[in-house]
Amino acid sequence: MKRIGAVVLAAGLSRRMGVNKLTLSLDGKPVIRHALDSIAASRLAGTTIVLGHEAGAVQAALAGVAAHFVVNEDFAGGLSTSLKAGLAALAPDMDGAMIFLGDMPDIAPDLIDRMIAAFNPDAGRAIVVPKRDGRRGHPVLWGRQFFAAISRKAQGDSGAKNLLEQQAAFIAEVQADSDGVLRDLDTPDDFSRRAGTNETV
Repeated sequence: MKRIGAVVLAAGLSRRMGVNKLTLSLDGKPVIRHALDSIAASRLAGTTIVLGHEAGAVQAALAGVAAHFVVNEDFAGGLSTSLKAGLAALAPDMDGAMIFLGDMPDIAPDLIDRMIAAFNPDAGRAIVVPKRDGRRGHPVLWGRQFFAAISRKAQGDSGAKNLLEQQAAFIAEVQADSDGVLRDLDTPDDFSRRAGTNETV
């Protein structure tokens, strides 16, 4: 099985939430911690976390997590700047990177492992995306062969979306068992719906 590293994007400004969404308490732990716990329970081979906005607070929310932390000083330039920083910091022995958004708390370890199992660049499956109800979601697994192109072409908050659309021949889709691959927490309403009535921003 190929060695895949996790890159967790945790540098954003949380403008629409009004407070740093990654440090909000959800189900008894910080939002960002959910993704890291799923990663730890999976077959991913290592974790790189990209910090930026309120880097110290986010890192404190991840106390005890075994990961390599990178600070993206250009985080205000959008998600793409953190994506590039994370890929640049990935260990050179990794065959690919699974890109996680820090505000998506419901990615199951089983899905992560099925995506890793589906990854096979030799068979043309060099990008793996989860799919739910006909829609593609996150995280996305990119083979190392695309890292240079991502670094050149990723812009603003769209990340590598345009590149993904151009590489249809290399994409393998894995069916997700829940809406977690489609659900991020951008606004207070998003958070309240996910948390239920017990927790609010």
